[in-house]
Amino acid sequence: MEQEIASQVAGLGGSTDFSLLQLFLRADFVVKSVIIILLASSVYSWALIFDKYKLFKKINSTTADFENKFWKAKSAESFNNSLPAKSEDPITNIFKSAMVELVKTKSKSSAVQLARVERVLEISTDNQIKNIEKNFTFLATVGATAPFIGLFGTVWGIMNSFQSIAISRNTSLAIVAPGIAEALFATALGLLAAIPAVIAYNKFNSDSKRYVARIDNFCKRFLSII
Repeated sequence: MEQEIASQVAGLGGSTDFSLLQLFLRADFVVKSVIIILLASSVYSWALIFDKYKLFKKINSTTADFENKFWKAKSAESFNNSLPAKSEDPITNIFKSAMVELVKTKSKSSAVQLARVERVLEISTDNQIKNIEKNFTFLATVGATAPFIGLFGTVWGIMNSFQSIAISRNTSLAIVAPGIAEALFATALGLLAAIPAVIAYNKFNSDSKRYVARIDNFCKRFLSII
């Protein structure tokens, strides 16, 4: 470890390049690992953010179209027959699963029929919500842990800087500046990964709750029709 730091110190005297790439290349294995983890988390978080944004935009539009057509339909059965075999709209899939159970229980009493349809609505709603909220946990985890991972890289980098001072017996800023820059780079990446993840998680969680309320409202009105 000391030999590695000593070799780094020897080459720092003429090293004035503080570009992000050079900061990464000069960092030791631990700091590099922290940087890679944070970059990967940030990239995957942004991929999820765009995916969820498109998902909520799409289902809000398709659900509004479904509800508009449903309440204008003459009967639930005729409307169900007009629906496509496959749909990506959650409420459409919930309605279709309820209609399948409704047809299967036509010979049953009204109370039994209502209870079974209600049960199917609950199960189908739960399945759809799980699909909508998939990967929410990852965003929450990145938002909660990324700053601490970056802080770990910062502490490690500062420790290396102090060891560089001890080995070189030189308190010149040129000796410690690269190590401190690497450390602060890790902190910046931690915040860069955490802030969008926290904002996105809060937004999508709120959007999900509103959509769940919309599903519950439809299910109650549908059951009242039955």
